[in-house]
Amino acid sequence: MASSWRVLQLADSGFPTGGFAHSGGLEAAVQAGEVRGAADVRRFVEALVWQAGLGGLPLVGAAWREPGSLPALDARADAFLTNHVAHRASRTQGRAFLDTCARIFPEAVGPVREAARAAGVKFHHAPVFGAVLRALEVEQEDAQRLFLSLTLRGALSAGVRMGVIGTHESHQVQHAATPLLDAVLAQCKTSGVEDLSQPAPFWDLVGATHDRLYSRLFLS
Repeated sequence: MASSWRVLQLADSGFPTGGFAHSGGLEAAVQAGEVRGAADVRRFVEALVWQAGLGGLPLVGAAWREPGSLPALDARADAFLTNHVAHRASRTQGRAFLDTCARIFPEAVGPVREAARAAGVKFHHAPVFGAVLRALEVEQEDAQRLFLSLTLRGALSAGVRMGVIGTHESHQVQHAATPLLDAVLAQCKTSGVEDLSQPAPFWDLVGATHDRLYSRLFLS
């Protein structure tokens, strides 16, 4: 039961991990004219959730099952993320998430952070997320479900702040995405790192243009 409350705390929009500084590539897609309204946002977040499932959940699950393998999994993520914007965002988000959790839950997560620092990892988000959730005694499937939910919520929040979708409409999209989240979780929750893949190369290429945008609200 304690872990259930912990999941709610981690899912709280006020939890200070800096996740809302990133749009998951949505800002670049909007400025490229590929996302113009709610229908396009739905299409974008569907691809983003599959990308999180196929390119993130295998690392989350592996780090949860074997927290001691974090350095090797971090190196795998470092090699897998060829998009320089996504690569930088993964490292930034992973470090912020680990540092925040170590401050809030020092007894449980402090040792994870010290071990990661000693190993010289680059703090990629997905493996760090899995290792931290294991340290917090959150069940593996709950950790994976939270990872997908936060990915979806972050992109929709970015869409609201950019004005391409309204607040109520974004929650309608989030509600309608329940079957999608279930499908991605069911397919990807047992995947291993050898199954890592990039299912949305077009959106990945668009997101890689983020650094060349004339004006930016987000870091990625």
